[in-house]
Amino acid sequence: MADVQTSPIPSHEMTFTSQKLPSLRSNYGKNVDHSSTCWMRPTTRSTPMEEIRTQFYTEGYVWIRELIPREDVYEMREHYFKQFASTGMLLPNTSPRDGIFDSAKDPLLYQGIGGAPDQTALNLLDAAHATPDYLKFVAHPDLRAFIREFMGWKKEIMVDRAMLRHNCPNSLTTGVHYDQYFLRAGEAEFLTAWVPIGDCAANGGGLMYLENSTALGKAMEEEFMSLAKDLTPEERIDAFNVNMNKDGFLCHDAEEFGRVQAKGMRWLVGDYKAGDVVFHNPWMIHAATKNEDECGRIRLASDLRFYEEGSAFDKRWMKLWRHDDGL
Repeated sequence: MADVQTSPIPSHEMTFTSQKLPSLRSNYGKNVDHSSTCWMRPTTRSTPMEEIRTQFYTEGYVWIRELIPREDVYEMREHYFKQFASTGMLLPNTSPRDGIFDSAKDPLLYQGIGGAPDQTALNLLDAAHATPDYLKFVAHPDLRAFIREFMGWKKEIMVDRAMLRHNCPNSLTTGVHYDQYFLRAGEAEFLTAWVPIGDCAANGGGLMYLENSTALGKAMEEEFMSLAKDLTPEERIDAFNVNMNKDGFLCHDAEEFGRVQAKGMRWLVGDYKAGDVVFHNPWMIHAATKNEDECGRIRLASDLRFYEEGSAFDKRWMKLWRHDDGL
């Protein structure tokens, strides 16, 4: 009897299990040595809440598997890339749901936030942050219910300046930073949720975290604020003031930063799946890996920040993201 060929599995339904850590790098510099990398520790939603909180307060992050239904995540991915189909970014005859980059194109011409695309692409980026589908997604009840329980809040406030970041294979990616210095105008502590919108392999442009770096982030922020003591109040809270790098990042060479500034701290990375969410504190140092996904998938993720209702939050961020908002 002849073999029956089954239909090919769509890219968004494929799963990849890494047997060993891939070689990681950021925008510039050497690849991070394998001895300086390690897998992140995933946690399930069913883990007792006290254990989840203990990991977060001890390690600075917690990676919750399957927090949001996978199908809801892929509906958002499809919605986003449909908006960019006219740009030529996607590989012909592929689904926006898969988000496969056309490798015949120059990836530097199709960058998202922080890149320099043309005005048409900038307009699309602005519009993508205001669609009802995206605003509904970031208000997902499973995400919000977890945050309230995890933080012990009666009600959470998400800053309106949520961010959608796409990162094509071999394009530039997010540099080394911690979140606090971008939201200096708020006195209260906030919670960041990083939401991969689609599967994201360890070398696919997802976040990597500097192990146990909360204390280092706090020390760096104390130094920055000391240097800024003679600046105006507006300048002191500016992530792009004279004491900061012009693009706001600490560095674009993760290997050098981990080896030199962090004195050998390891970089932690995960094989993220659609539905996962990583929560981290404001001082946890992190960056995105260079997207070298072997399937050509464009990394798409959203950065969300939450405060407890009634706390002193950064009011500058209570407006939708725009490419020219100066933040």
